[in-house]
Amino acid sequence: MVKENTKNVYLKVKDHSVSGEEFSLIENSEYGFLETHPQPDLKLLPQYYKSDDYISHTDAKRNVFEKAYHLVRSYALNKKLQLINSLQTDSKIILDVGCGTGDFLQTAKKNGWSVFGIEPNLEARGVANRKTNNAVFDVNQLSKFDSHSFDVITLWHVLEHLPNLEVQIKCFKKVLKPNGTLIIAVPNYKSYDAVYYKSFWAAYDVPRHLWHFNAKSIASLFSKIEMHVKNIIPMPFDAFYVSLLSEKYKTGKMNYLKGFVIGLRSNIKAISSKEASSLIYVLKNK
Repeated sequence: MVKENTKNVYLKVKDHSVSGEEFSLIENSEYGFLETHPQPDLKLLPQYYKSDDYISHTDAKRNVFEKAYHLVRSYALNKKLQLINSLQTDSKIILDVGCGTGDFLQTAKKNGWSVFGIEPNLEARGVANRKTNNAVFDVNQLSKFDSHSFDVITLWHVLEHLPNLEVQIKCFKKVLKPNGTLIIAVPNYKSYDAVYYKSFWAAYDVPRHLWHFNAKSIASLFSKIEMHVKNIIPMPFDAFYVSLLSEKYKTGKMNYLKGFVIGLRSNIKAISSKEASSLIYVLKNK
């Protein structure tokens, strides 16, 4: 969206998990988010996802870190279910964009929801389809859904990955029912752990993360399609997960104690600042 110059470079960041390449985070003056620059060609982007750090694309539990991730994920799934069950809907039809291995959709399906998913990763999509009776499709299906098809659309740490951002959010609005709810979870670059780790903050995750949001930029971006933020919910476990990975990138090893301390400190500060490591935005049509 914007071109790099020395005046609007927020930070120089390295791809710590795959390529080792360096990227710039550029401030977008229109919406207030940061853009990864340069952004990889779409044909080359999949090669940047070839990393063991992407455990959302597998059900593996190979080590303590992955076992802890899956344990926390079980708790998070119940919290997500509570959130969508709290919404007033005409029916219970949900679309999860970037659904990974389909655990959230499987949980929703078991609780009476009609589920659909979008997942670009072939392996993860195969796992998700086994859990949802083939309700998960590749990205090309998104534009093929009828208008006003879904009561709820969710993107759990997905929006930051999507190219053609403005086109994508217009598509979400199109397939969402007029009184439907859009739920978006993204990292928050204004959080304490982001400020503390700076270029080592794992949630920058360049170049897989093309955009980097805070609360003001989400509100600004979606106001353009006449949607407003109804509620913002912190994701406290993300501070610990991100801090552990950030310690790995900064020191070369998993410093569990230091990562836990920084994650805890971030959550404590977020009580007053409202700047949690990751935030869930509940959006409605204006």
